[in-house]
Amino acid sequence: MIYLPVKSKEQKRELILKVIQPGLAGLMDGSVSSLAPLFAAALSTHNSHITFIVGLATAVGAGISMAFSEALSDDGKLSGRGNPITRGIVCGLMTFIGAAGHTLPFLLSSFHIALTVAIIVVLAELLTIAWIRHKYMDAPLMKAVLQIVLGGVVVFIAGILIGGS
Repeated sequence: MIYLPVKSKEQKRELILKVIQPGLAGLMDGSVSSLAPLFAAALSTHNSHITFIVGLATAVGAGISMAFSEALSDDGKLSGRGNPITRGIVCGLMTFIGAAGHTLPFLLSSFHIALTVAIIVVLAELLTIAWIRHKYMDAPLMKAVLQIVLGGVVVFIAGILIGGS
């Protein structure tokens, strides 16, 4: 587990504004928004290779998009959110990681094993996001778990419905 050293309330606030928040936004976007295309591809093709390609393309595209979105959202001067390039890199990288996490299991040749592992990874991602929200954003843990898991389940079901049609 990585713990970032914080000595004062002001340092914690700066860490949250400049690193944690853009990273969390990216991780949430990558982990949740990529569920529908990945699982739609999986259930419509039953092919690990095709699903991996769709997931990788989703992760790369979403990472690039979120990096630009965060970097261009403000220059950090008015909001105090820090260097826009740093925030963009953090957000884009975490978006890619969030989407790539449940894509990687589709490197396995067995589609059913890959699908099972991917679902387990999704649950781990969602719980990790909830823990980060609890730890750094002062969200009550159970509320964070319910919010993040609910959002993930809705997008996951959308992917299943689209992929099963």
